[in-house]
Amino acid sequence: MKLKVYNMNNQFAIQILNWKYKPPYDFYNNEYSKEALEELLNSSYYALVDTENELFGFFCTGKSAQVPAGHAMGAYEERLVDMGLGMNPMLVGEGRGAEFCLLIIKLIEQDFQNAPIRLTVAKFNKRAIHLYRKLGFIEEHEFQTDRAEFMTMVRRRG
Repeated sequence: MKLKVYNMNNQFAIQILNWKYKPPYDFYNNEYSKEALEELLNSSYYALVDTENELFGFFCTGKSAQVPAGHAMGAYEERLVDMGLGMNPMLVGEGRGAEFCLLIIKLIEQDFQNAPIRLTVAKFNKRAIHLYRKLGFIEEHEFQTDRAEFMTMVRRRG
């Protein structure tokens, strides 16, 4: 799979905000709003585009990759590189997640000198958790919001 990385732009952000996932993953659906668009355009998001110039997915780093409620629960106390990601719902479930995630991990490791990477995942998302475990992520913290239960997972090099 060959994907090109672009800084997020208005066109990609609008596509992402209109993605619709099938239940139970519809939890990840976004509502288009000025605030949601501004979030995607805040310079921490990147678009991944395939050879057909189709938007394959996106990723973000830093505070944008965190669930705000996790701060009060101590989930983000350790200084690590936070990673968030999303795949085009038309491509989910086709066995391409590992390659997609590994590319994002490689890009982040290059930018952050192999620093440990943390991600936050909804606990119901067993498919993603299984993949993250295969890629070397280990469960760290759990916390709950009014919408869902979450866990952080960390991948440490070496």
